Amino acid sequence: MSQALVPLSYIPDQRLINLAELTPYILCSICKGYLIDATTITECLHTFCKSCIVRHFYYSNRCPKCNIVVHQTQPLYNIRLDRQLQDIVYKLVIDLEEREKKQMHDFYKERGLEVPKPAMPQTAPSSKGRSKKVLESVFRIPPELDMSLLLEFIGANEGTGHFKPLEKKFVRVSGEPTIGHVEKFLRRKMGLDPACQVDIICGDHLLEPYQTLREVRRAIGDAAMQDGLLVLHYGLVVSPLKIT
Repeated sequence: MSQALVPLSYIPDQRLINLAELTPYILCSICKGYLIDATTITECLHTFCKSCIVRHFYYSNRCPKCNIVVHQTQPLYNIRLDRQLQDIVYKLVIDLEEREKKQMHDFYKERGLEVPKPAMPQTAPSSKGRSKKVLESVFRIPPELDMSLLLEFIGANEGTGHFKPLEKKFVRVSGEPTIGHVEKFLRRKMGLDPACQVDIICGDHLLEPYQTLREVRRAIGDAAMQDGLLVLHYGLVVSPLKIT
């Protein structure tokens, strides 16, 4: 038995959604306006206007909404443009896209500058031969600040307490992390006792918390590297403070 299709407008329980119900989800919590160039923090998935969050990161490395540390030194590396959300905002708010384009056009024209063309997402071939969109990061990490680590465990002394084995010994870092940051990473991932001391070694050198990974690589040279990875060995010992 065939069934006639009922136009959507005639469905009894259909209701229109008031824009006010969706407004909290499409507002930037920094400027309190509708999202423009919606940009999401990858660490916590909170979204803001691109210009707002970039300006915020000039003086802070924390998310303005949940206060987590986005990146110790370069928070701009951990934000991404959310084009899908921005498309939704433009569809919900009538004339917002046109008004924004006009404001940008007037801004550049008043200053005698060339109006920039909108950036298009890059495409990459998929396994089925069709192209798919590739989301680009807002800021690229300079090669000199991009480093991969190989963390090798060399053992633990008696009395260091229980700990979880490190699940992944390959780690990619960016910015200017220090040996102190590596130690904090190991403590968090392995659930180490506060009385447990972490010794980190590269080659024959016992490293200090204040040394940056770039300094370690430069000082020790090729002996520190293996297949393009900076090799750090770490061991667990009982802190001298606990012994005394």
